[in-house]
Amino acid sequence: MDLDLSSFVSSNGYALLVLGLVLEGETAVVLASVAAHRGWLQLGAVGAIAFAGAWCSDQCAYWLGRTQGRALLERWHRLQPAFARAGLLVRRHPRSCVLGVRFAWGMRIAGPAVIGASGMPPARFMAWSALAAALWASTYCAAGWFFGEAAQRLLAHAAGVQIAVLAALAVAGVAVWLLRRRRRA
Repeated sequence: MDLDLSSFVSSNGYALLVLGLVLEGETAVVLASVAAHRGWLQLGAVGAIAFAGAWCSDQCAYWLGRTQGRALLERWHRLQPAFARAGLLVRRHPRSCVLGVRFAWGMRIAGPAVIGASGMPPARFMAWSALAAALWASTYCAAGWFFGEAAQRLLAHAAGVQIAVLAALAVAGVAVWLLRRRRRA
């Protein structure tokens, strides 16, 4: 059985992107955008899926915070001071918080949940979250597209030196092996 990467990605790329959004969003969008650059996927579809996944996950976390946030604080008292500071920040800078948590590593779930628990109106959160998701999807789609372009150019220039690079790697590997063998002896 011969695995053809281009046909595999063309057939399954969008489903893999959805799965990747659940696991590691930025990486999944960048890789899908590289695949779009190669012609295996459509960049517009990648961007639309990335936007929808980001926006939907923000909504789920927001509603979790809005409906269960107070109960969680009652259960875990040690979170109350941090939540009070975060709630104050959300009330002072609501738009910046919604935009910021979309790009803040480690805050993808907690941020919208805190915003939901802080009392931001749902319609306002939905609108700002849509803008944040659009900016996020656009940023990582563009990064993947340009990364694909840079990789293609680099590989095109490297085609003439592939044998020399492989030979240098082989020599380096043998040298490391000999050094380790010599140290053991």
